[in-house]
Order: sequence, then C-alpha cells, then structure tokens
Amino acid sequence: MRSIWNGAISFGLVSIPIKLVNATESHAISFRQIHTEDNGRIRYRKVCELEDREVTQAEIGKAYEDADGTMIPITDDDLSHLPIPTARTIEIVAFVPADRIDPLQMGAAYYLAAGGAQAAKPYTLLREALKRSHKVAIAKYALRGRERLGMLRVVDDAIAMHGLLWPDEVRAPEGVAPDEHVTIRDKELDLADALMDTLGEVDLEDLHDEYREALEEVIAAKATGEVPPETPAPAAGGKVLDLMAALENSVRAARESRAAPDEEAEVRQLRRSASEPKETGTRKSTSAKKTPAAKKTAPARKSTSKAGEGTAKKTATAKSTAGKKTTAKTAAKSAAKKTASRKRTA
Repeated sequence: MRSIWNGAISFGLVSIPIKLVNATESHAISFRQIHTEDNGRIRYRKVCELEDREVTQAEIGKAYEDADGTMIPITDDDLSHLPIPTARTIEIVAFVPADRIDPLQMGAAYYLAAGGAQAAKPYTLLREALKRSHKVAIAKYALRGRERLGMLRVVDDAIAMHGLLWPDEVRAPEGVAPDEHVTIRDKELDLADALMDTLGEVDLEDLHDEYREALEEVIAAKATGEVPPETPAPAAGGKVLDLMAALENSVRAARESRAAPDEEAEVRQLRRSASEPKETGTRKSTSAKKTPAAKKTAPARKSTSKAGEGTAKKTATAKSTAGKKTTAKTAAKSAAKKTASRKRTA
C-alpha cells in the first residue's frame, strides 16, 4: 500500500514516525461520458480565462478568492509551514471510551504504519496501551489543506485512524422524525423483537455488492452482442393495513427461510456418512441381541438351582422385567424341592 502522508504521532513527549495509508478501497464500476451520437469521449479541458488557452497540470496552483474577487495565491510551501502543531503531526489530545464516538462523525479510514525500525517500540507501546485500556485516542491532524479530527484504535496488530467530522459539522435530526403521535402496544413490540431474534445476526463477510455483479453481467452481455439479462419482476406488494398481521407474517416467513438451510445441511451430513452404519440398523441389531437372551429364560425354569441362578444373572444382563426374574427364581426353588424329596424317598 502506498503512503499518502508522512508524519508522526505525538503521544505526550513521545514521537512515533508513521506513514498514512488508505485502509479501504472502492470496487465501484466507473463510467465515461460520451457523445451519444458517435460514442466520442467527452473531456474537460482546463483553460485559463485570461489567455483563453488550455494549460497543463504543472501550470495550475491554488488561490483563495476574496469577497471582491481578488485571487490570493497559496503555495504548497505556505501550507507546509502553517503555524499549527498538526501540520505534520497527529497530535493525540485525549483517550475516551469507544462508545463516546457518534458513528455519524466517522469518515475515511486509514492505517498508520510505523515509519522505520526506530518507530517499532513506541508504536507497539501505544498499540498495547490502547488494547489494555479499551479506549480510543482522539487526535488532531492536518491533511489536504485543512485540520481534521481523528480517532485512533487497534485493528489486529495495527493502529487504524478514522477521520471524524467536527461536532458542528453533524446536523441535528430536526424535522426527520414523524410529527404524528403514535402509540406502540407491547404486543407489537414483542412481535418486532421476535422478528429481530428470528433474523438473527449475519457475518458481514457473507455480504456482497449485488448491484455491481448485475452491472458486470450487463456489460459482459453488451460487449459480446448478447441481450442483457432482464430485471426480475418485483414482488407484488400492497398497502399495509394491519401492522400486527404484517409482523406475524414476517416472523413466519423468516422462520421458514431459516429452517430450510438447516434441513438441507442435515441431509448433506447423512450423505457424507453413508459408509457408516445407519442409525436404524443399530437399533435393529440391539433388539436382535435382546431376543436370544429372552429365549434363554425358558429352559432355565427346568434346570437346577445353579442353572436357575445363572439364568437369573443372564436375565438381569439382558435387562428383563422384574416379573421374569421372580418366575425364574420360583421355578428354581420348585426344582430344588422336588430333587430333595426324591432323594429322601430313595
């Protein structure tokens, strides 16, 4: 990234050499102005009014126009020697919690890169101090011919600066809110909360510029002589007469749209694990193991007491019912009594 400004951060008596680089970039598609009859380029030429001739960029300077029309030339050297401490310095004036900054004030974003090896330690010191304090730094700096306000914060392992509007540059929202007195019922708020919860959060990385993609399709089609894609028909809408019904329908539609991806994901998971035994097969094999154990309880009733005790253990392992255990023990005792009576008779 190419630096657009070189200077230093003034942090009390600590000076940190830095380079200012743009933190954002625009992916918008730009157009040229053309003459519609022959597609000729329309260009703007810089002409001197006094000489009535086109001038080059090297001949162009800056000037301030006074109230009477007098031009007061201002050179780049004049701007670089302004009698202010922020001419080449980002001067930190305060540290405040991040929620003290109104998002309406935030403007362009920049990265502050350390300007050489000697700046590494003070740069890291400021970064770690901002991290530990959970605060942002408010600073003043001069850029492109004017003094500006900025906010310094930590982004990963770098220090970023957001340009801020001066407080008097933010308009008050007068006349923006509706003048009519409106009463909102608790049930309407509950439905609005339900809709917000249903929509949930979103990963900003998943959002993209659909307008630019559609514009690229149109340009590609026209470049190859094809018919550009048509605009899809807008969804049929009507006048909302019942706010409650609209909220309820919105919650229902949001839940249905959220439920569909989950069901598809579950189907894909089953397909990926097709090599593994199915869940229903496992249940069948379990019941199949229990069946032989249950059958073994029948011959146990005709066996001796030892066999009856062994069968009772098997029956407990097979998780048989309490009734079956009682029957097995009764049969074992009966068999033992018959054996004893036969011995006495003999």
